[in-house]
Amino acid sequence: MQQADKGVTLADILAARRALRGVADATPFVPSPFMSERCGQDFLLKLENMQPIGAFKLRGALNAVANLPEGTAGVTCCSTGNHGRGVAWAAAQRGMRAVVCMSSLVPQAKVDGIKALGAEVVICGTSQDEALAESQRLVQAEGLVEISPFDDPYVIAGQGTIGLEMLEARPDLDTLLVPLSGGGLAAGVAVAAKAIKPDIKVIGISMDRGAAMHLSIAAGRPVEVEEVPSLADSLGGGIGMDNRLSYPICRELLDDSLLVTEEEIYHAMQVLFYEDRIVAEGACVVGLAAMLASKLPPPKGPVGTIITGRNLDMTLFHRIMAGEDITLGQTIVKGRRYGT
Repeated sequence: MQQADKGVTLADILAARRALRGVADATPFVPSPFMSERCGQDFLLKLENMQPIGAFKLRGALNAVANLPEGTAGVTCCSTGNHGRGVAWAAAQRGMRAVVCMSSLVPQAKVDGIKALGAEVVICGTSQDEALAESQRLVQAEGLVEISPFDDPYVIAGQGTIGLEMLEARPDLDTLLVPLSGGGLAAGVAVAAKAIKPDIKVIGISMDRGAAMHLSIAAGRPVEVEEVPSLADSLGGGIGMDNRLSYPICRELLDDSLLVTEEEIYHAMQVLFYEDRIVAEGACVVGLAAMLASKLPPPKGPVGTIITGRNLDMTLFHRIMAGEDITLGQTIVKGRRYGT
């Protein structure tokens, strides 16, 4: 949603919570006994995969659509899958047209899920940037309102309600491990968490190929990345070279950002399923992956992470659970049966 630049505050997140109440809030926040034993502290999972659309993105999309002016003709967005699903769901509640622009790298299961919610899907190019360009063209050509997946104050505020809920449930949290892509989730959670508990550590975690926000923070400015297939496909895509909100918030408030490999994501997906019986996308488990790979210092208190979504190709999931090798473009991820 194109607006004048403004920050996102705790007040904005509290307003978003009112907009989401009873629809996209109060997801379970549960301990993982296995991960708690591994890290020596309570390790808790915020189950956003239990949302009506199977992903946290519903929060930001609902808040953005709720703040559209009356008479809006329709909405458009670019998406790697879950944001498009959220926008489609939210628009359908208002009887509004939704057009979701996606690159050819998006798994077919996510494309089909968006179409099933009544949205139009446009496949264009091989990158999130090309999908974004088409979404922006539709704004000019057809008068639609664009809802950014991450660089929109209402979207960031909606995602920030997750941080509110985590700290309200466990005020003693020491560290939050947040999947990091365009930064809408990490920015919103960080704003909420740091406002409530300034000394809490908020760490963004990405896959080690095409991690746009991680590389942008390191460079001190938004940078372009090459998008490649990943088990954490929801974390793919650029952050926009004119990023107004999510980049500066993440740069200021994240205590660190880390990278995990495809092999580490593969293993963490197995851990989450076999130990906690949870089906989740690769993007969800990067926090577990970082902890399991000893890429984080020993925590001094309880740790929370966000299981962001469950909208994945189940054939691929079954192959990972069986320990098979997985081909991602030109890369082969070597499989291993869990427990061996």
